[in-house]
Amino acid sequence: MAPLAIRAYTATTALGRGCEAQFRALRERRGGLRRNDLPVLAPGQEPLDCWIGRVEGLEDAALPPEFAQWECRNNRLAWLALQQDGMREAVAAAAARHGAERVAVVIGTSTASIGATEEGYARLENGAMPADLHRPMIHAPHSPGGFVQAATGLRGPCVTVATACSSSAKVFAQAARLIEANLCDAALVGGIDTLCGSVLFGFNSLQLVSSDPCRPFDAARTGLSLGEAGGYALLERATDAPSMLQLRGYGESSDAYHMSTPHPQGLGAQLAMRDALARAGLEPDDVGYLNLHGTATPANDSVEALAVAALFPETLHASSTKGWTGHTLGAAGIVESVIALLALEHGELPGILNSDTPDPACGPQIRFDNARRPITHAMNNSFGFGGNNCSLVFGRAPA
Repeated sequence: MAPLAIRAYTATTALGRGCEAQFRALRERRGGLRRNDLPVLAPGQEPLDCWIGRVEGLEDAALPPEFAQWECRNNRLAWLALQQDGMREAVAAAAARHGAERVAVVIGTSTASIGATEEGYARLENGAMPADLHRPMIHAPHSPGGFVQAATGLRGPCVTVATACSSSAKVFAQAARLIEANLCDAALVGGIDTLCGSVLFGFNSLQLVSSDPCRPFDAARTGLSLGEAGGYALLERATDAPSMLQLRGYGESSDAYHMSTPHPQGLGAQLAMRDALARAGLEPDDVGYLNLHGTATPANDSVEALAVAALFPETLHASSTKGWTGHTLGAAGIVESVIALLALEHGELPGILNSDTPDPACGPQIRFDNARRPITHAMNNSFGFGGNNCSLVFGRAPA
């Protein structure tokens, strides 16, 4: 594929707001997980005993009055993330260059604004949605995409991608195809997901949630820690907008092995990684850092490590950063792409937080300690339920 310039990028997570907060926490090995303090809506229901990656301050960050019809926790996070790292200014500049109708919006999510829907059902008035939540746009899966388009004034194609935990990785692939097809000249891609009861109790019903902070790839790992996050990247043709960082390739697969369990040999994961490398014109040993999906569930980590060992040399530095942020579901793709981009920009390669006993079933590519060295290419894996997989390759622009 023709490389796409990444003109701006940002993430807001439990580590803080913007790229500097993410970078400092990664470098200092300071995580953002906390004991679950998310209020429950059902009368008499106890909060789930677990650790979460909660974004501070959302409860006090109401949307501006002109966006009152979009008000909900998820769109609050979408708005908050949009204010960081000059993203709104970069988007406005792209709209000025190309025209607002030539800039697409492609947003990934898993649960969208379902937290507001949960609240509505908890507060039913004579069987009807309460008046303050009688706003259909926030009860639809397309809420994040629709809100971001309204908030930016962009008028190009607008898509919300909901493919579970691969959602905001697949937005890069979708945007690349839109630009290649000349349906737009630039794309604002991103992902937003916030914590809610459906997420916490739903994953717990699958016996995937740990009562302790998650420990990716640790021999004694017991499950994941859920988180929330929002982030964006602005993509344009490299010929139109030179930039130090680029999207170089993407790979997608759907192994459809099981609704919630990965293929035991990681065949779909391998296919996505191979496809991304082929599209980027790279060999496996060209990759300096790989941000793994690494949820800290026993099945996911061993299968992903098997797939990585089948493809990459032992010298690869691969890690999961979910011990810092929690598993941010539909926002995981954008958050971990931002971390891969930070590794490219600064040469700081994260290890794994909370884990201290390597699983002997995992290969030498899995690194627990941080490392510091310049790299030219970084990769991100995001794998969703149903075997819906996406791998992305980022690189430095040629000198």
